[in-house]
Amino acid sequence: MTGLSRFERPVVVQVSRHSSERIVLDVNDAATILMRDLRSQTKKRNAAMDACLQVLRGEAHPPVARRAFVAAALEAKILRSD
Repeated sequence: MTGLSRFERPVVVQVSRHSSERIVLDVNDAATILMRDLRSQTKKRNAAMDACLQVLRGEAHPPVARRAFVAAALEAKILRSD
């Protein structure tokens, strides 16, 4: 399943000022960050979570989840590199 949910290019985020940067390689990593670190229920965060779940269920492709995750990370001001 990891091969099916891997991002073409990694996304780099830093979830807090005092944490190190994290390299997000796949939908599982993105979903974990969305659940654990981005708890505000914004539209972009919820859309990213839905996109990740769709990919994990085989209903969408990883680029859909990646785009939604990048948008949520940008909104939360944790995006370091796309």
